[in-house]
Amino acid sequence: MRSGKNRNILYFYLKHKVSFIKPKEENNSLTQGESSRSRFSMVLEKIGIAALTTLVVFEAVVYMNVGKVKLFFSIYELQELFFAFVFLLSLFGTHSLISVWMKHRFFKEINPFLKLFIEMLIVISSTLVIYMVTNYLPLVLIFGEEGLLPVRVRTAFISGTFISLFFYYFVERERHKNQLQAEMLRSARLQKENYQAQLEGLKNQVQPHFLFNSLNVLRSLIHKDQEKATEFTQRLSDLYRSFLTYGDEPLISLEKELEVSKAYIFLLETRFGKALQISLDIPEDSLSYFLPPGALQTLIENAIKHNGSTSKKPLRVRIHTEDGKLVVRNRLSPRFEETTSTKTGLKNLKTRYSFLSQEEVEWVRTEEEFIVRLPLLKVENYENSNS
Repeated sequence: MRSGKNRNILYFYLKHKVSFIKPKEENNSLTQGESSRSRFSMVLEKIGIAALTTLVVFEAVVYMNVGKVKLFFSIYELQELFFAFVFLLSLFGTHSLISVWMKHRFFKEINPFLKLFIEMLIVISSTLVIYMVTNYLPLVLIFGEEGLLPVRVRTAFISGTFISLFFYYFVERERHKNQLQAEMLRSARLQKENYQAQLEGLKNQVQPHFLFNSLNVLRSLIHKDQEKATEFTQRLSDLYRSFLTYGDEPLISLEKELEVSKAYIFLLETRFGKALQISLDIPEDSLSYFLPPGALQTLIENAIKHNGSTSKKPLRVRIHTEDGKLVVRNRLSPRFEETTSTKTGLKNLKTRYSFLSQEEVEWVRTEEEFIVRLPLLKVENYENSNS
């Protein structure tokens, strides 16, 4: 899920051709159900609009011809109503496809007036084809060509064309415009949360005590183990480089997040020695899933901040996957000195996830452990996203 997506973050979806972001599939039934209900609602809306428009137009034509509104219809009039309804419903479905197609990169590079002309030509042509298939040919089969007056056919086509253009430019495009505005707002909020997380991560990594402790460890290693001192320096460099590389991204693969976290874990284990034990148990098939950058580091920092440890009573942190989630659990070993927990890091993670998925970050405190579960996300790509 790389958007800033445009890192204006706005086009996380468009720049990288992301159709949508969803939780790991075994936990995605809720998301799929809600998505299906949303599509079903849109279909019902189109059916309702088509039915209402059909009735209104039919009554308007009747009123202009006989000066009154009809409350009861003959079998032939019901047939005409049905075919008109099918015409409008087909028209609305075609409008959605045209609107999506006009977003293709080809049309972004041509003259706006030429694009408008092509768009209008496509709408009118599709209207003619749909009218012929759903109205003219069926009515010819029922009434015969002699039963259809040429003037009536021309009037029906012209009125259908105007209705088509009206609904395309004032309904369909307005709907897509609102969708884009909603996506821009959602992306802007996600960008804000990412920048806040980036700032918080920067504070944690460059704050004096972090550097002071790291340099103290390095100074000690230089005298005791120069080979390990070299590795420590390399891992410290990797940590800061990764922050600059991935800190501005909305998502990072679990594989890359683990690479960064291993460098961070090495620094911590070198500093704390046997007082800190961190285990990783991540299956290979989970490495291609995604999560916000720095999420794992935030949870490790959180465990160390709120728990004390000694070589005889080490702080144990276990990182593994479970039911499509990355699970970080640590044994509770409260510090002697009081530490105020604002849960800022966890709340920030929860907010960032809310812009990326309907799955939520979960945390629970038991008598012995503090457990956090992060949803693993999957990015599905395809060209010319229609979302």
